[in-house]
Amino acid sequence: MSYLGIDVGTTGCKVIAFDEKGDILAQAYAEYPLYRPQNGWSELDALEVYEKVLACLRKVTENIRHDPPVSIGISSQGEAVVPVDASGKPLARSIVTFDTRGDEFVPLFRERLGEERFFTITGMPLSGIGTVHKILWWKKYAPEVFKKARYFLCFEDFLIFRFGLPPAISFPLASRTMMFDVEGGTWSSEILGIAGIEPERLAQVYPSGTPLGEVSRKFAEELRWANLPVVATGGHDQPCGALGAGVVAEGLAMDATGTVECIAPAIPRFIAGEAMWRNNLCCYHHAFPGLYTTLVYNFTGGVILRWFRDQFGEKEKEMAERLGKDAYELLLAGLPENPTNLFVLPHFTMTGTPYFDSRSAGMVVGLSLNTTKKEFTKALLEGVSYEMKLNLKLLREAGIHVNRLRAIGGGAKSPVWLQLKADIYGMPVETLSVSEAACFGAALLGRKAKEEVRDFGALVNDLVRVQKVYEPDPERAKIYEERFVVYQRLYPALKNVIFQGGKGL
Repeated sequence: MSYLGIDVGTTGCKVIAFDEKGDILAQAYAEYPLYRPQNGWSELDALEVYEKVLACLRKVTENIRHDPPVSIGISSQGEAVVPVDASGKPLARSIVTFDTRGDEFVPLFRERLGEERFFTITGMPLSGIGTVHKILWWKKYAPEVFKKARYFLCFEDFLIFRFGLPPAISFPLASRTMMFDVEGGTWSSEILGIAGIEPERLAQVYPSGTPLGEVSRKFAEELRWANLPVVATGGHDQPCGALGAGVVAEGLAMDATGTVECIAPAIPRFIAGEAMWRNNLCCYHHAFPGLYTTLVYNFTGGVILRWFRDQFGEKEKEMAERLGKDAYELLLAGLPENPTNLFVLPHFTMTGTPYFDSRSAGMVVGLSLNTTKKEFTKALLEGVSYEMKLNLKLLREAGIHVNRLRAIGGGAKSPVWLQLKADIYGMPVETLSVSEAACFGAALLGRKAKEEVRDFGALVNDLVRVQKVYEPDPERAKIYEERFVVYQRLYPALKNVIFQGGKGL
């Protein structure tokens, strides 16, 4: 017996089968192309995504013949939407999160509702990434698509529909559409009325972990499943990752380090004060029923280390290949034990929360002829961590307190970075037995639905095991606290020094 977790991302999907103890039985990953037909456009072919999910399901199924799946949960990227006909056939490519076409429709809601009212309803700071704005683009520029579409679906509800069930979407993913009344737990008639979108053209909304029924016999036969697994509502990928990391109590937060650095805490109630929306902090449903979460993030996360490896780590890459090691391991070996004298503003792509400044740029302050490569390497990690400490400070000012982090993603494999985070944040950072938290969170929701688990928190706490705790060093933490005061002055002082095409503007 196994429990399947599916994670659908922007450039690839993953399927993992877990056993009753939470251990991985089999897994598969597949990539699909991200299309950019015009400047600012980002699209996925939903059928290509579906076929890759099927391929992963087939591969996993081959390895769990003696442990057939009994349930399925889905973790999905946010905002991405696809128009489909009554049979589930896509009528256009899916418009994904960072496509800029939705920006045009932000003034509509700013004028009709205002930013504070919009946040009070949706829990989302008003911006162009919301699903509602993408639908409005079809309505204005592709009216034939808008007219023919029976449903506008995100990837969770799209897959559920393809599995042979009526379209259904979880509270967390519905929240990312900017059409959902977060406290009311239903589609917002106020938002939909302004947009001119009938609620019947959206999926039914349920809390995460709600049993929706079994996959169709036709779908099961296609995968050669003798049984019919139960499908559950899953969630947006970050809350699913938080669930899979066991972040189900106030004070705990997930710290996911991949290309982007993201922290997601567990919050006991909906928080909608000005300190939230003014700082672009969302507040929406957690994948753990009854809780809420928010996301603070920086788009330059682990990618900053990849940039440094590719541009300045040729020697380490060659040595790693020769020794059969990871180049990152060699780059991070022998870093200075104490805090550096450098300050790195990690806006190498654009900023995340709280600024959302697409014109900001990366900065390195304090270089001298005595600066070493190892100091520079450590300063890059410090810069990303200072930026996230700033976000943790803003959460605290909004009434959200985090006192312990649980690390997942690629950064969770680096003891050097984990200890540095503990020192800069001034709080313990934990690593876990679960390496694939988003899929695990989705699988847990499927299990909850299948087995009608009454004490879901007890199950999560039993299966998510802490492996190691990195405690802050008091002396280093004190130095970092002092230098954080300096760091906070960098962006305000340098935000007008913008470089585009080599020219200062």
